[in-house]
Amino acid sequence: MSLFSFVKEAGEKLIDLLTPGNANAEEQLKKHVQNVGLGNPNITASVEGDKVILKGEVASQEEKEKIILAAGNIEGVASVEDQITVSGAADKAARFVTVEKGDTLSAISKRVYGDGNKYQKIFEANKPMLSDPNKIYPGQVLRIPD
Repeated sequence: MSLFSFVKEAGEKLIDLLTPGNANAEEQLKKHVQNVGLGNPNITASVEGDKVILKGEVASQEEKEKIILAAGNIEGVASVEDQITVSGAADKAARFVTVEKGDTLSAISKRVYGDGNKYQKIFEANKPMLSDPNKIYPGQVLRIPD
């Protein structure tokens, strides 16, 4: 089990997701995961205050990390508790970075890889949540593969 922190004030707005007693929170989160292009994974999701708890099994470490990011990059979510297991081969976990004001994928790439031209690697690692390398926002958390 891991706990991932997110910027609570940043992210996509999902109406009523964090409303106390929302009986549809799991369904809303699963629909959000589908809408960002991650299919229909074998997970369950629940909300406790500003924390999302994810359980279930997925095929790869990459899929797991993308689902965590999809759930955490929602306005009002401060943390995601990861209780997802990976059924496939255990890949090395990616690093995560939080986008700061004025950041571009190129600037992040320069900071983490020492080469701003490797921004495409970050973009590809965050597809399908990112549809354009120029559309990132402060507070967003991104996967950074080795």
